[in-house]
Amino acid sequence: MKVAELLESRRQNWSELEQLCYQLESRRHAKLPSATISRFTSLYRSACADLALADAYQLPANTVEYLHRLVGRAHNQFYRTSFFDVAAWGRLLFVDAPRRIFGDPCVQVAGLAFWIFFLLSAVLAQSSTQWPNFAQEVLGESGIETLEENFAHPPVDRSLEDNQAMAGFYIQHNTGIGLQCFAHGLLVIPGLLVNIYNAVVLGASFGYMWRPEVSQGANFFEFVTAHGPFELTAIVLSSGAGLRLGISWMWTNGLTRSDSLQQNARQSMPLMGAAIVMFFMAALIEGFVSPSPLPYFVKASIAAISSGILMFYFVVLGFPRR
Repeated sequence: MKVAELLESRRQNWSELEQLCYQLESRRHAKLPSATISRFTSLYRSACADLALADAYQLPANTVEYLHRLVGRAHNQFYRTSFFDVAAWGRLLFVDAPRRIFGDPCVQVAGLAFWIFFLLSAVLAQSSTQWPNFAQEVLGESGIETLEENFAHPPVDRSLEDNQAMAGFYIQHNTGIGLQCFAHGLLVIPGLLVNIYNAVVLGASFGYMWRPEVSQGANFFEFVTAHGPFELTAIVLSSGAGLRLGISWMWTNGLTRSDSLQQNARQSMPLMGAAIVMFFMAALIEGFVSPSPLPYFVKASIAAISSGILMFYFVVLGFPRR
């Protein structure tokens, strides 16, 4: 059969594809049955092949132009952006994501490791009898001096431009911490060690500044209290996300390493999404609220509200239900 005759026999398919394009272009018929969508994709591929033949054999210009328009319309419908589904996004954000995070064993391991070593380090650094030089051994003399110098004076009111600049710096700095925790988690053991290291250093800093004889402690807690809940939780989630991907390429559960990574990467998305949001919120609070001369009870109230939001989202919404 000649090419012209072959293409002529396809006109019925072109007409059918054109009708389906009309249906998809109409918002009232945006959701079509799966069989219709399957038929549309088949007709779209056939039309692409017909256009290639028409171009190759230099068929009449009107036929080629018609196929160009038809394929273009079908392409726009095939790759168009889906409508924003409020209900689907609401379920993803407030049902699926918190339950996945709450029940994720990697998050549980990262969280337990972080908070156990954080609290243990804080207690040892605060005590002047159990391990008197613990803070100095963890932070070093230079680290202790830097802490005391940075918080030698209470927070002072800064200009809006300075607050904006510092908020941008904290966003970059916090993101770097999260990426470091995530990247090391890909190697599992180094990820756990980095998580524990962060916990010990932060715990030692909190514990040392809690000592009664350290006069700079009041300024320290006035600065860190407000943004602490978001920042510390984000570190745990970043470590948990990296740990999940790290385990996925070692223990594949019968999948190929590539498929295991892809599957676990999808499961890690809620973790990193939540971590990014919390790092961002922590940076905004650290840039605008923490250094302000607001009364301490206001900053403590912000920390309490932040902790309540986190508890509600991850525990109340995340607790498994039948």
